Amino acid sequence: MRRLASVFLTLSLAACGPSAPAPQIARPSPVAAVTGPALSCGAAFVEIAAMPPGTTRSGTFRQLRSLTRKLKVRGEIWSRGAERLHVGVVCGVRTAEEFATLVTRATLGMHHGKPALSWETGGGVHHFMWLERPGTAVYVSATPGLSTEIDRIADAVTG
Repeated sequence: MRRLASVFLTLSLAACGPSAPAPQIARPSPVAAVTGPALSCGAAFVEIAAMPPGTTRSGTFRQLRSLTRKLKVRGEIWSRGAERLHVGVVCGVRTAEEFATLVTRATLGMHHGKPALSWETGGGVHHFMWLERPGTAVYVSATPGLSTEIDRIADAVTG
C-alpha cells in the first residue's frame, strides 16, 4: 500500500504541468548601526560606538533644562522620522554626591557600577545620565518611539 501511495503522489504532482520557478521571498538586508559621536569634557573623550539603525545626525544641543545648576553640556541630536535621541556629556560634576543632586525628582540608580539618574519629562521623553568619571557625565534621552534604545546606547559608550 505504501508503494502505491508513492506512485500516486508522484503521478499527481507530475500531472500539474511544468513546474514554475519557486517564488523568491525578498528578505530585508540587515541594516548596520550608524557610527556614533565622540564627545568630550576637555581632553578625555567619550565615544558612542553605534547609534540605532535608521537614525541620522540632525543637530546639536548645549543645555539641559532638567539640571538644577548651570553646567557645560555638549551633545548631538539624532532622528528617525519624528522621533529624537539626544546623546551628550555634562561637564564639571566631580563626585557622586554632587551628581545625585543634579536633577530634581530623578531616580538614583547604577549603570555598570557608576551612579546614574533616570527621569521623565513632558511628552513621555525618557532621560538617563550616569557619572562616567569625575568631571564627565554621559546623557541619553529619547522620545517614546526610541526610548527602548537608551539601554543599548548606554551600553555602547566607551571612554
